[in-house]
Amino acid sequence: MKDEDEERRGDEGVEMRDEASRRVAGSPRRVVIVGFMCAGKTNVARELARRLGCAWADMDERIAARAGRTPRELIEEEGEEAFREVETRVLAELLGDDEGARVVAAGGGTWTLERNRALLARHGCLSVWLDAPFELCWQRIEREGGAASRPLARDAASARRLYDERLPVYRLADLRVNAFDGRTPDALAEEVAEALHSSARELKNR
Repeated sequence: MKDEDEERRGDEGVEMRDEASRRVAGSPRRVVIVGFMCAGKTNVARELARRLGCAWADMDERIAARAGRTPRELIEEEGEEAFREVETRVLAELLGDDEGARVVAAGGGTWTLERNRALLARHGCLSVWLDAPFELCWQRIEREGGAASRPLARDAASARRLYDERLPVYRLADLRVNAFDGRTPDALAEEVAEALHSSARELKNR
């Protein structure tokens, strides 16, 4: 019997909504990479920006620079709600800078807040969900220090609950990239870039 993650794989590759395709065509849009912690958002964002020839930003790094503390330290010292407030302010600053990064690696929970999704919509961003299986994410979390580095994932059970809770919201993203097959950041970024270029070409020819 297939497990839930296997059933969610569905069609391999990239799935883009028509509305998202229309927004990509015509003028460059910011691309915001979303997904669970350790799904590979930072590496894919970096590679995508290289392919597109544009600047990119990592939300966690921007938060640390602004607050003088890492996201982990903010959560442990002031709580998740305080961290989320800083996160939203940093996101608004990034999206409000017309000359700033065109590709953004969001935090694992950034997309789950309605106010952040509204910010992306207001600025015409394209949201890209890296759909990676929980087992892969958890392996990476453990390699990075587990509970010591991820206060919202103290153990596999709590991380799994959080993963399952967030899945329905991740599915709201404009674009889904299948990150199940051990694909490299280069391969994933190539798929996203090709989806952007293909949709733009198709709409131009209509």
